[in-house]
Amino acid sequence: MRATHQLPGLSGLRNAAVFVALICVLPMVAVFLASLDGGSDTLRHLLDTVLGGYARTTLILVVLVAIGTFLIGTGAAWLVTMTLFPGRRFLEVALVIPLAFPAYVLAYAYTHVLDHPGIVQSALRDLTGWGPRDYWFPEIRSVGGAALMLILVLYPYVYLLARAAFLQQSASAFIAARALGKSPWSAFARVSMPMARPAIASGVLLAIMETIADFGTVAYFGVQTFATGIYTSWFSLGDRAGAAQLALGILAVALLIALLERSTRGKARYHSTTKRQETMGMVLTGWHKWAAFILCAIPVALGCVIPAVTLFAMGLGSNQNLFSPRYIGFALNSVQLAAIAAVVTVLAAITLGYLQRLDRGRLPQVTTNIARLGYAVPGGVIAVGLLVPFAAFDNALDAWMRETFDYSTGLLITGSIWLLIMAYLIRFLAAALGAYEGGQAAVNSNMDAASRALGQSAMGTLRRVHFPILKPSLLTALLIVFVDVMKELPATLILRPFNFDTLAVQAYRLASDERLEGAAVPSLVIVAIGLLPVILICRRVSRSV
Repeated sequence: MRATHQLPGLSGLRNAAVFVALICVLPMVAVFLASLDGGSDTLRHLLDTVLGGYARTTLILVVLVAIGTFLIGTGAAWLVTMTLFPGRRFLEVALVIPLAFPAYVLAYAYTHVLDHPGIVQSALRDLTGWGPRDYWFPEIRSVGGAALMLILVLYPYVYLLARAAFLQQSASAFIAARALGKSPWSAFARVSMPMARPAIASGVLLAIMETIADFGTVAYFGVQTFATGIYTSWFSLGDRAGAAQLALGILAVALLIALLERSTRGKARYHSTTKRQETMGMVLTGWHKWAAFILCAIPVALGCVIPAVTLFAMGLGSNQNLFSPRYIGFALNSVQLAAIAAVVTVLAAITLGYLQRLDRGRLPQVTTNIARLGYAVPGGVIAVGLLVPFAAFDNALDAWMRETFDYSTGLLITGSIWLLIMAYLIRFLAAALGAYEGGQAAVNSNMDAASRALGQSAMGTLRRVHFPILKPSLLTALLIVFVDVMKELPATLILRPFNFDTLAVQAYRLASDERLEGAAVPSLVIVAIGLLPVILICRRVSRSV
């Protein structure tokens, strides 16, 4: 068998991997350089005015979401994995479904229900005869309200990882603790939790990163975080240096959290030394079984059932026609962006993943690690990082063409969808890479050796041996990226070409104008499409038991 560096096509794969890594690192470098242009005056102005408020609000939001996702995700995972109660088999799958809902869609639904003119408060005033100032009601448009929306859609991250960790644990340890006189709660706290801690920490850190990156929910609720500050500084105030410095701050925090997540994920491989051969099946009786059912059903009801019913009712009462030419245009734009981004992103994932399989050198490791950083970078930061260099390039090229040939080139890159595609590639490449590598693990290395012994090149082996085996994983990767692009809001708002709107942008625009019933229509379409990968995840969850 030939050495890996002599394989035909390996040089091309290396060049392609380096190109992908450079694209992924470009916005981070651009944000850093652009932040230097602002100088200390801009930074001092931010410190004196908004930076403290942004940091405080973002920190409160992160702490609330971390606590909420930990309690709901871990508690629900332990109940459906370690105990038996009515409805457990249904709930263990249903608990994943809220992952299909973008947090900003839940914000629209619950504002319609809980705001002052909403259904709940209107019914309360009708029943009691109270006036607007005669009673107190929790304000949904607040930091607490935004945290609740994010908790309801992000707890499945913790639930999935915690449940997988509990399933891999040996029941012997839990049974031994019970035999030594420990209560079920004590055995859970002292045995099950410490063994699953790395997986749970990874889920919580993922939820924290999504919270820092969120724009749609906090913007609609008027909560001032770093994400909303970037958008306001760039577009409302025209302060690009300030936006870059805010983006640099959030980028540093996001990368730190990414490093923590990577370290805990690495440790998670060692939390169990035996397979879980025994079935726990701790049967709950009396009020305990109904309490377990209610505790697991509440997140499903709040994160899925109530928003879906509310959005459907809102959509019926709106004047939005989903089949009008205008809406068909929004849908086509969304599908076009999502389809192109999914194909490009999965091709990049294949390039990086396959090179890492063929070449055990340092270059594939470095390029893959750089590519994984994108999932930790908020969409608004990526957008700012791409606009800075490419807008400068477009303006310089246009000025040179005007001066030399008296011809205006316009905005060749920043005025096209390809900058958006690049942003999606950077943001979601890690998800596609994870799905591809998961399938690639099933391809035995002996297959590669046999293929090359039969005269196949590296690309021939990929096409004729790997692809047939990897079809399910590649389809999963395509669907995940497709749906993530459909839901993505901040990068799309900043980078979209003029008069090129998507379903997510239309929903945000209608909601910003307080036309919530109209916003329900595109939101329902986004949720319906988001159910595709969640159904795949649910099938895997159901097969694991």
